[in-house]
Amino acid sequence: MSASLNIPASMTVAEFLEWCPEDGQRWELIDGIPRAMAPPKVLHGRLLGEVIGQLRNHLLELGGPCAVLPETGVIPRGRSAHNLRVPDLLVDRGKPAANDGYVREPTLIVELLSPSNQTDTWANVWSYTTIPSLHEILVLHTLKARADILRRGEDGHWPESPITVTEGDLTLDSIGFRAPLIGLYRTTGLAASAE
Repeated sequence: MSASLNIPASMTVAEFLEWCPEDGQRWELIDGIPRAMAPPKVLHGRLLGEVIGQLRNHLLELGGPCAVLPETGVIPRGRSAHNLRVPDLLVDRGKPAANDGYVREPTLIVELLSPSNQTDTWANVWSYTTIPSLHEILVLHTLKARADILRRGEDGHWPESPITVTEGDLTLDSIGFRAPLIGLYRTTGLAASAE
């Protein structure tokens, strides 16, 4: 696959956005190297769809310019000219900007964690903590009802480890969201097994 795409050895974000093929795959730029991401599995898609729906409905009730955006790029501060990461979804509080391939000021990022992507997902999560506008990062596990939440402190610093939620309500302070954690897993089959 890579030979037919003629992937450069290294590139900047601007070069990556110009080069990035529209081949139905999700691509990221990690330290100047383009990386194709495997298509999501069914449980991943079901969980993502439920999260998008619940967050979107919540934001509609609040009104305002907030939007839930799946698979949209963000640029962390570290080596920003050579990194464009693509979280599973994010909430953008800003007004719509130019269609330039990434969001400048996300307030919440959500990643779905499966056994095959743990290392890459956590590497992305820690790189997201360098984004000044970001207040929270939610990591949802795909094989069990579990949420890990990183929340920026009032002093601007991030904790060394996430808060883990396995039952009860999930609260996202950045957007005023509160709902039963198990409800996010409604269509995955995990909600039925937890009862």
